[in-house]
Amino acid sequence: MFYLAQIIKYGISGKLGLKLLASQEAEHTWILVSDRSAILDVETTIGDRCPFTLAEGLLVLAELSPDCCQVYSLHNAADWVMELVQTYLTSGITPLFLQQEMERAEKWRQTLTLQTQELSRRALEVEARREQIQALETNVRREQEEDETS
Repeated sequence: MFYLAQIIKYGISGKLGLKLLASQEAEHTWILVSDRSAILDVETTIGDRCPFTLAEGLLVLAELSPDCCQVYSLHNAADWVMELVQTYLTSGITPLFLQQEMERAEKWRQTLTLQTQELSRRALEVEARREQIQALETNVRREQEEDETS
């Protein structure tokens, strides 16, 4: 599982750890980590497998075991953050814009639901009228047959 984390110093020794900030739920869905838990002594855990120098305050993407006890890999989050900026912020997509679009989509969905319900109601009315017309036609035929036989 991937996490956005920040490198922190802890204890008197100044060892480096990870403070978990957000976790990836799906490809484009992240949720904030509510307890901001920390993984201590990341230098020992990741060892020389880290392709960059760890420094306090650095944002990283961390691939962790499901129980968050083992660090599989660390990646500098700078490229990822810049991709987010380029994708979402340079095109004018703001949180307010996204909220307005979500509200607009919800209103559209509600309108479609109402229109579907109205169409279903009209279809039922048409079917009921068709059945009434068929019943009237049957009655007219029966009366005509009775008149002819009388």
